[in-house]
Amino acid sequence: MTFSGEFLAFLGLALAAVIGGVLLLNLTKVMHMVVALIFTFVAIAGIYVMLSAEFVAGVQILIYSGAITIIMLFGIMLTKHDDESEPTTGKLRKFLLFLGVVGFAFAVYIGIYNFNIEQVPTTLHENNTMQIGKALYSKWVIPFELTSVLLLVALVGAIVLAKKDKKEADDE
Repeated sequence: MTFSGEFLAFLGLALAAVIGGVLLLNLTKVMHMVVALIFTFVAIAGIYVMLSAEFVAGVQILIYSGAITIIMLFGIMLTKHDDESEPTTGKLRKFLLFLGVVGFAFAVYIGIYNFNIEQVPTTLHENNTMQIGKALYSKWVIPFELTSVLLLVALVGAIVLAKKDKKEADDE
């Protein structure tokens, strides 16, 4: 098996994404969790660049690493996240978590190692942003608009719930 630069870059980015996800689950401070989440999102954007999906990588950076992370941070800050009643995890749990991650990685590796995918010629590298725009605003325009309305309703609902909780806290 030869290791090309592209394969090593993919392994590095995939490892960075997995490490960011594991750190997100194991860190205790909210800001550290957000940094781990951004780390994961940026690594995934790097994988998109390797797949010649530069537009999707840019959207990943702008939307997920920027906007979604900020909204999640506001949501966490508006809730009662200062609860210190959580017990600390022991070394056995961390070891079992590590074994689970390694077992999952091994299962995925075994599942895709000899998986043959026929290679077909494609025009993926040519004008992929224009192709996404044409598909999004012609074939998928209704689901796209419904998704935007759903996100707007969720945002308004979160604001209403946050204000309602604040009024209840002020009344006490």
